[in-house]
Amino acid sequence: MVPIEDHQYVGIIRLLQHFRWIWVGMYVEDNESGEHFVQTMELLFSQNGICSAFVQGISLQPNLDDLDETIIDVLLKIYKPLTNQKASACIIYGESVTITWLRTLIFLQDQENIRYWIYRKVWVTTAQIDFILTGPQKYWDLQMFEGAIAFMIHRSDIFEFGEFVQDVKPGWNKRDGFLKDFWEESFDCFLGETIPDNERCTGEEKLASLPEPLFDMRLTGHSYSIYNAIHALAHTLHAIYSSRLRHKTMVEDPDVVLQHIQPWQLHPFLQKLSFNNSEGETVSFNEKGEIGGGFDIMNVVIFPNNSFHQMKIGRVVPGAAEGEEIVIDWDRIVWHRGFNEVVPISVCNEYCHPGFQKKGKEGEKFCCYDCALCPAGRISNQTDMDDCFKCPEDEYPNENKNGCLPKLEIFLSHEEPLGWGLALVALSFSLITALVLGLLMKHKDTPIVKANNRDLTYTLLISLLLCFLSALLFLGRPGKLSCLLQQPAFGIIFSVAISCVLAKTITVVVAFMATKPGSNMKKWLGRRTANCIVLSCSLGQVGICFVWLGTSPPFPAFDMQSLTEEIIQLCNGGSFVMFYLVLSYMGFLSLMCFTVTFLARKLPDSFNEAKFITFSMVVFCSVWVSFVPTYLSTKGKHMVAVEIFSILASSAGLLICIFAPKVYIILLRPELNTKEQIRRWKNQ
Repeated sequence: MVPIEDHQYVGIIRLLQHFRWIWVGMYVEDNESGEHFVQTMELLFSQNGICSAFVQGISLQPNLDDLDETIIDVLLKIYKPLTNQKASACIIYGESVTITWLRTLIFLQDQENIRYWIYRKVWVTTAQIDFILTGPQKYWDLQMFEGAIAFMIHRSDIFEFGEFVQDVKPGWNKRDGFLKDFWEESFDCFLGETIPDNERCTGEEKLASLPEPLFDMRLTGHSYSIYNAIHALAHTLHAIYSSRLRHKTMVEDPDVVLQHIQPWQLHPFLQKLSFNNSEGETVSFNEKGEIGGGFDIMNVVIFPNNSFHQMKIGRVVPGAAEGEEIVIDWDRIVWHRGFNEVVPISVCNEYCHPGFQKKGKEGEKFCCYDCALCPAGRISNQTDMDDCFKCPEDEYPNENKNGCLPKLEIFLSHEEPLGWGLALVALSFSLITALVLGLLMKHKDTPIVKANNRDLTYTLLISLLLCFLSALLFLGRPGKLSCLLQQPAFGIIFSVAISCVLAKTITVVVAFMATKPGSNMKKWLGRRTANCIVLSCSLGQVGICFVWLGTSPPFPAFDMQSLTEEIIQLCNGGSFVMFYLVLSYMGFLSLMCFTVTFLARKLPDSFNEAKFITFSMVVFCSVWVSFVPTYLSTKGKHMVAVEIFSILASSAGLLICIFAPKVYIILLRPELNTKEQIRRWKNQ
C-alpha cells in the first residue's frame, strides 16, 4: 500500500540534478536497510554525474557497556562531515528516530549552538522519516533543519479525521497504554488520582493545541496508506461476496461467507481493484500488485518560536517520462537563512564557467576536477562541460571561447582597395594595349610593322587585350557563369598569345634560314605556316578546356575550413588535375617558345624580335613559376589576387618587352623605320 521506493530514489536524483548538487553527503541508518540504500544511491549517482562527499552511518543502538567511549566516537564521526562546507546537500535515510538521534548527537557536541554556521545544510529526508520532537528535544532549537526538503508518502487531508482527533480523550480505552503514555508526554502531566493537581492531566486537553512538531493534526502518509488499505480490503470483500451471490440461487449470510475466505483468495480481486476514496482520489494496483500513488515533496519551514510547518511544494510522478519524474514549484522553496535566500551550491569545487572544460584530478572522484581553457577552435557554452566542442562550419569561437560568432563571407570585391586597384590596372593595360594596336594599325605600311608577320602582331595584341580583360572575371562574387569562364578563358587566351609569340619566333628563324644559298626553307615562309602554328597550339588548350567543362566543370563553392573567422566564396575548380593540366600545357608552350627565341636571339636582323621575345619569355616564365607556390600558400581572396596579379604581370611583360621598342621607334625614332635603315643593318 506504499509507493515503490525506486520512485523516491529517482525523485531525489532529479532534485539534485535540478540544483546541480553533485557533491552530496549521506547520513544513513547503520543496518542492512541503510547499506542497501547506499548501494542503490551510489549506483544512481555514478549514472547521473553525482558523487558522495561522505557516507556516515548512524547507529541507533550504542553499546551500553562502553557508553562514554561510544558516544565520543560517534560524536566525532557525525560531527566531522558537518564541517565539510562544500557538501551543502545532505541526504538522511532511516526512521523518524534517526532525526532524533542525529539532533541529539549534535546537541551534545555543541550545546550552546556556538558553531551554528557549520550546520548550514540542505537536508533531504526520505519518506520513512517524520519530523517529530519527543521528550526534552521539544525545547531544543530546530533551526538546523530549516529549509529541509522531505519526501513523504502521498497523503490527502481527510476532514473527518481532523474532527475525530479533536475529540480524542485519554480515557477512551482503559486497556490502551499507548494513549496514556502519549498524553502524559505531550502535555507534560500525569494521569492518575494520586497525582498533585499542578501535575495532573485533566483529560480535557485538546490535541489541536499541541505544536506541529509534537503532533500533526493532519493524516500522515503512513496513516493515509492504512486508510486506503482498509477501504481496499472492504471493496475486495464486497466484490467476493457479490461474485458468490451471482453463482448461487440461495442468499447466504455475509458473515458466514467471509469467515471461510483465505488470504490468498483476495489477490485476484485486489489486482483488478480500482475505486475512489472519500477524497475523490483513485486507488488502484498495477499488474505487479503495486499501488499507483507517488510521493509528496515537502519543504520544512521553521518559525522563530521553534515550531515548524511542512509546506507541500511538489510531488513524484510514477511512470512519467525521463526527466519529468518530479513536479516542483521551485520558487516556493524556503532555504536555510544561512544561504541568504540564494540557491545553495553543493559541489566539490567551483563550477567551470563557459569557455572552460573539466580536467580530472588524479586520485579524486570525478566530481572533483580542475578547469582547463578550451583548446583553439573549440568552445563550451555551458557551465561544467566535460568537453569543449567545435562551432558549426559557418561559425567560429569568440574571444572568450564561450560562444560562436557567424563567419563573414569574403570574396575579392570591386569595392575594396585591392579589388578596384587590380581592376584599375587591368583596365589601364587594356587601354594601353588598344592604343598600341591602334598605333600599329595606323602605321601598318611601315617596315617595322610589316616585319615578322603583321597579322600575327595584331592577333598577339588582341589576345593580350583579352588577357587583361579576363582578369576582371576573377573579381566580384563568384557565380555559375563567371566560374565556368574564369579558368578556361584564361587558359585559352594565354595559349593563343604564346602561340603567336612562338609563330613569330619560328617565322624569324625560317626567314633567316631561307636566305642561305641552296636553302629550300622559302616554301615555309608565309601566313599559312604562322596560322597553322597558332591554330594547332591553341586547339590543344581548347581541347583540354572542353574536356574539363564536360567532365567536372568549375562551380561556386564555400570554403569554411581554411580561415578561422571567414567563409571564402570561391570557384571550385571541379578537378584540380585539369586545372594543373591547363597550366602545364601553357608552361610547355612557354618553354618551347623560350627555347626557340633563345636560339634565335643573335640572328643578324635590324628588326629581329627574337631578343625582345627572349626577355619577355623570361619574365613570363618567372611569373608563372613563382605563381604555383605562392598560389598554394595563400588563402581566401588573396589567392584570387595572386592569380589576377600573375595574369596582369605576365601579360604586361609580353606587351612591354615585345612592343615597347616598336612604339619607341614609331613615335620617337621614325628615321629608323625605313628601308634604307634595314638595308644598312643587313649589309653590316
